[in-house]
Amino acid sequence: MPLRIRTVDAFTSTPFHGNPAGVLLLESATAFPDDTYLQHVATELNLPETAFAHPLPGTGAGTGTDPEPTPEATPLWALRWFTPTTEVDMCGHATLATAHVLHTTGLTTGPVSFSTRSGILTATPAADGSHTLDFPTAPLLDTEPLEGLAEALGADLLTVHYTGDQVGDYLVELRSEKEVRALTPDLRALAALSRRGVIATALADDPSQGYDFVSRCFFPAVGIDEDPVTGSAHTALAPFWSARLGRTELTGFQGGRRTGLIRTAVHGDRTHLTGHAVTVVDGTLLTAP
Repeated sequence: MPLRIRTVDAFTSTPFHGNPAGVLLLESATAFPDDTYLQHVATELNLPETAFAHPLPGTGAGTGTDPEPTPEATPLWALRWFTPTTEVDMCGHATLATAHVLHTTGLTTGPVSFSTRSGILTATPAADGSHTLDFPTAPLLDTEPLEGLAEALGADLLTVHYTGDQVGDYLVELRSEKEVRALTPDLRALAALSRRGVIATALADDPSQGYDFVSRCFFPAVGIDEDPVTGSAHTALAPFWSARLGRTELTGFQGGRRTGLIRTAVHGDRTHLTGHAVTVVDGTLLTAP
């Protein structure tokens, strides 16, 4: 039977902005199809991430700052994410896209929990159409700059941190928003230096524009030269800038050609990521598993 597949722009309310994700809901499945099939679909779509989800019996376990969900409030779905070249352990924008599709199609009406490689993740809708994701906060491990990292980025690095193996990125601080926006890195060199990629960030030049910090994310090692708006990166960016600015709630602006906003709130070992999403393609996948 043909399957419906959607393309959703996440962390934006404007089509063709934010970060695009494919979403394939396997509504009647009790397990995922073969991994080769999932990778073929993700490669064919050639989006930064494609999410695959199917319902699970029972309800999601309580996570972080969320109260224990009730059977009526929190359905549980299995969720996996694939880039065009590989499966990844965590993806924020494709999780937001999946929650958006579940909500807009009426499959869920309230919070939904996802069983993933990163544990149970919860998405909670708000009246304004946004969703808040409850994700684990990434550790910020001080590290010496990798040999060749500054040259690969083409920028002077103020500080360098490692986000831990769950995310697998190097977070580097630059001097200004202008420097972050002007980056033209050597992507082949970056791919050889990092497990997943590099997050470049700086304080906003003008906070009156509606955001506190900026970032760009380069993940050539997993088939994504530049990821437009990266939820998982903000599990490291949020605690980094919250510690610097003395506030737990901030807004990040990310992107080069495509851009988006993520509202963040740090709650100890959990970070909340809030944003909008919009469906831009609703089609049929003619090749079933």
